[in-house]
Parts: sequence; structure tokens; C-alpha cells
Amino acid sequence: MNKLPIVLKLEKKQLKTDIPDFCVGDTVRVHIRITEGSKERTQAFVGTVIARKGAGLSETFTLHRVAFGEGMERVFLLHSPRVAQIELVREGKVRRSKLYYLRGTKGKASKVKGRIVSRRKNARVTAPENTNVEPVVEKSDAATSQENTTEETKA
Repeated sequence: MNKLPIVLKLEKKQLKTDIPDFCVGDTVRVHIRITEGSKERTQAFVGTVIARKGAGLSETFTLHRVAFGEGMERVFLLHSPRVAQIELVREGKVRRSKLYYLRGTKGKASKVKGRIVSRRKNARVTAPENTNVEPVVEKSDAATSQENTTEETKA
């Protein structure tokens, strides 16, 4: 018997569903659960995604950040229970799948251009049409009947 369907079924239960759609080049804030003694707290790590690897439960992404003039990288498991939340801060415009060239840079050289139009279908912002026609607001039956009763009580 093949073990692959059984393993995939077990892994499917552990996959997270609240992960935002982010790609290489995006700036991401990752909230990590840190245990210190008996206390647990969350710490945020903000950086540029320079790589995504793997698939399924073992998918990882690498964040690069320059702090105090020193470049640092951190690799996170996408579906780890230690990762409390992932927020998309800014979308980046890149043409490569791995941004390892950012490793030796600092200052303006380590920046990624921002994306003006969002990659997501629902997040696309469209400009309103330039028309001089005023919009017509239709009142519901409940609102018109309430106005009629207030006018009758005034008379």
C-alpha cells in the first residue's frame, strides 16, 4: 500500500488557512510566539521576502532585514505553530524568484521597488468615471412609510 495518501491526509489537517497571499519581494511582518520561562509573548520581525521554498507542510520562506547597519536573515516555516500571524506590509515589484543579491547590500541598495497595482483580483482600485450625473438614492419601503407617519403626526 502506498503511504503517500495517508501522509497527505495527515498533513492537510495541520495546514494553516489564514496565510495571506505574499510573494518574493514583498515586505512582511511575522509575529512569532516566544517562550521565556513560563511566560509566552509575541515578537514581530519585519523584512523582505527573498526566497520561498518547498510545498505543503514543509514550505519555508526567508526574510532579509537590515538593522543597525547589519544585514540579517531568518527562515520561517510557513505552517509552524510558532508563527502566530503573518501580515503583508508592502508589495514589491521584482523579476526574480530568489533575491539573494540583497545579502551584501545596505541603505538604498537593499530596497525593492513598490508595486502600484495590487496582484490580488479583489484589491484592484479603479478610478471613478468622470460624469456629471448625480447618483439616484432609492429609499426602502420601511423608510418611506416611517416618513409618512411622521408627516401625519405633524399635521
